[in-house]
Amino acid sequence: MSTGLDPITLEVIRNALPAVANEMAADLQRTSYNMMIYEIRDFCTALLAPDGRLVSQNVGGVSHFIADLGVIIEDGVAQHGLDGFKPGDVMITNHQRVAGQHLNNVVIYTPYFFEGELVCFPMVRAHWIDVSGVSTGYGGGARVADPWQEGLQLDQLKIYQAGELDTVLHKVLSDNIRYPEASLGDMRSQIAACKLAARRLDELYGKYGVATMTAAVEHIFDETEVKCRNWVEKLPDGVYEAESFLDDDGAGSGEIIPIHAKVTVNGRDMEIDLSGCSDERKAAINSRTYAGTRVAYKALTAPMEPVNEGSFRGLDVVIPEGNLMMARYPAPMSGWSLPIPCVVDTILAALSPAIPDQIPAAHQGIMGGGLAFFGTDPETGEPFVLQTSEGAGWGGRPFEDGESATKTVCQGDVRNGSMEGIELKTPVLFEERALRPDSAGAGRFRGGFGSIIKFRNLAEGRWNLAGSLRTECPPWGLWGGKPGQTAGKYLRLPGENEFKPVEVSRHLVQADSEALVLTSGGGGWGDPLERDPAMVRWDVIEELVSADNARGDYGVVLVGEESEVDEDATQALRAEMRAERGDSITPTIPIRSNLAAE
Repeated sequence: MSTGLDPITLEVIRNALPAVANEMAADLQRTSYNMMIYEIRDFCTALLAPDGRLVSQNVGGVSHFIADLGVIIEDGVAQHGLDGFKPGDVMITNHQRVAGQHLNNVVIYTPYFFEGELVCFPMVRAHWIDVSGVSTGYGGGARVADPWQEGLQLDQLKIYQAGELDTVLHKVLSDNIRYPEASLGDMRSQIAACKLAARRLDELYGKYGVATMTAAVEHIFDETEVKCRNWVEKLPDGVYEAESFLDDDGAGSGEIIPIHAKVTVNGRDMEIDLSGCSDERKAAINSRTYAGTRVAYKALTAPMEPVNEGSFRGLDVVIPEGNLMMARYPAPMSGWSLPIPCVVDTILAALSPAIPDQIPAAHQGIMGGGLAFFGTDPETGEPFVLQTSEGAGWGGRPFEDGESATKTVCQGDVRNGSMEGIELKTPVLFEERALRPDSAGAGRFRGGFGSIIKFRNLAEGRWNLAGSLRTECPPWGLWGGKPGQTAGKYLRLPGENEFKPVEVSRHLVQADSEALVLTSGGGGWGDPLERDPAMVRWDVIEELVSADNARGDYGVVLVGEESEVDEDATQALRAEMRAERGDSITPTIPIRSNLAAE
């Protein structure tokens, strides 16, 4: 009572803090310059305490950013000291030694003072279109040799000091970015979002005071932690493990890259250990993040609850220094996000024996579908950049089919670029964007379908078509479900008859070249021979499943022009298929178990 915190006040503050982050996101989206922010939504907005604890984050913010905001504040305070921040300061940073990501993910944050006391840091992380080097679009992919080649490294710098623009730093940025209007325009949008947060915080702190606000935040953290621990407590105690892999590191090493997760449940505590993952690589698929573990834990324990520091108090994470997921600077990190969805899927797969009625089959498993095309428009003489990130299939679930053409679990509300917007702003023609037939893994509940995206570039330019590193380890099925089809990226140059698979960055092509992107289908859940034949028939009618696969995967016999189900023939075929396989359903995930030997 001494803090003035009563149940009604607590609920107002509980809802107000996420609302501030959500309003920051809306402001950023309305005022930003590049499609990666205003349309694709590759950003997050947040409020953080002076010690780096996460107070709130916007709903739909990029999921794999949740682990890498607090460390930014901790590092900033370590460099500048709490007394080194003044009203009107604006910090800019993207350095990989702290939160290892590609350098396009630029963080802007500001100190918020109430009555002279530093109480909060509003923060925005957003994907800039370019930060020099090979960063244009999505960066240089896995073949980037080091951070200096990738782009500008900004290490806890003040772009504004006490409200005054650092004109030297601003000129350095402007002179070294290919699209300064877009990138620096996005910076101003990030600053505006932080200033909006300061106005809303003035209202909250002015109404309730620092003591009440602090007590409410601590209470919210405690309650969130209890909710998460209560869910973990329902799991059987034990040690659960699963292993998957990437085919290659993206730089042509030809080596399998193991992804291993060990989950230990002990009462209300959970530990996720990624020590068995590959060591850091010379290729740029390294990252320095707890994102994979935190995304999995949040999805399991409280997927619909607002996220804050309490969401992860019940989780211990073990990732040794020098691991693929905890790489040491200056290990290259341009393709940092590629393995993270695979890590999440592997953690969930490890727990599938403990909670089989809650764990889905694997989704696309890699941050795929991203592509960029850039150059100079010959008609206008202006530079252009096409960026989009296409969706793929999610795994079948214990109660329904997987979603189709949807972004990964690590991407929040990230969307693909609209065809109309891309064609309006770049010399590119969409020839096809559709669901990919027969890409979904068969199951009692099938996986979601991947996508087919085909472009024709109408002007000379450079394609970034990289990131297809899961062709030998497809999105696996669970409990008898079959794997989904894997992804691929292809080019066909003028005069060529066929598309050829590629893994390229900044690849120069002439006008009238075509790019083809195929994204993965999700794995199936459960025995395909138990799927309702009427659902199989509907997929065939919709031209999403071929009649041959309806028969070969599901044992469903269709006859006539209307593709009617022949019930007797279907029952007989399914009985024959069960007899041939011995009705043996393997409950484990069908991924390699002999990685060490290979």
